[in-house]
Amino acid sequence: MGYILCIETTSTNCSVALASEKGGYSNSIGIQHCQDILEDMNDSYSHGELLHIYIQMLLERNNFTTADLDAIAISKGPGSYTGLRIGVASAKGLCYALEIPLISIDTLQSLSLQASQEGIVIPMVDARRMEVYSAVYRKGEEIESVKAIVLNANSMQEYLDDGNSIIIGSGAAKFQGLLKDQNNTYINTLSSALTMCDLAMEAYKKSDIVEDIAYYEPFYLKEFKAG
Repeated sequence: MGYILCIETTSTNCSVALASEKGGYSNSIGIQHCQDILEDMNDSYSHGELLHIYIQMLLERNNFTTADLDAIAISKGPGSYTGLRIGVASAKGLCYALEIPLISIDTLQSLSLQASQEGIVIPMVDARRMEVYSAVYRKGEEIESVKAIVLNANSMQEYLDDGNSIIIGSGAAKFQGLLKDQNNTYINTLSSALTMCDLAMEAYKKSDIVEDIAYYEPFYLKEFKAG
């Protein structure tokens, strides 16, 4: 049985989960392979202080050590530059030390799985001011790839007209406030390691879908500028 540590640090949520074939963690959105999760849903970044503490706590309360892990999954972005760097550095270090594979999970695809109903799901990650990182999914399949969007009253209009779309993520409230749309569903939330679990387990079973630990970099989407 594969055990995968899932790390999500692309937003202010410092989130780690243990994915396994048997799962067992109760949730309302149908995630099957999460065994346990520990996260800090707040509005300030705490990854540098909490990430390794959370990993240790999660493993200990499941009677695990890092030696029991078969892979590490990282939420690859886009998102916070600092959060991405901390998460990826930690994941790469663990994979290198334990000699286990690194799996990268599309952040927006994972975020879209927090929407429990079928149909059009538009994950939006706040990128400050009126910009978001977004993509479009239907029944879990990508129909419009990730891009940076400066929101305006006409954004995503082709998906909003029928009133059955779900806009989810840290940019959802900003978008709703701009449109004053009462027809579609807006869910203001953060990315979570919970919804990484099924994607990580699926990737782990396809053993060729792993990253080169030495050369792997986060998906910033926009060029990273230090300072």
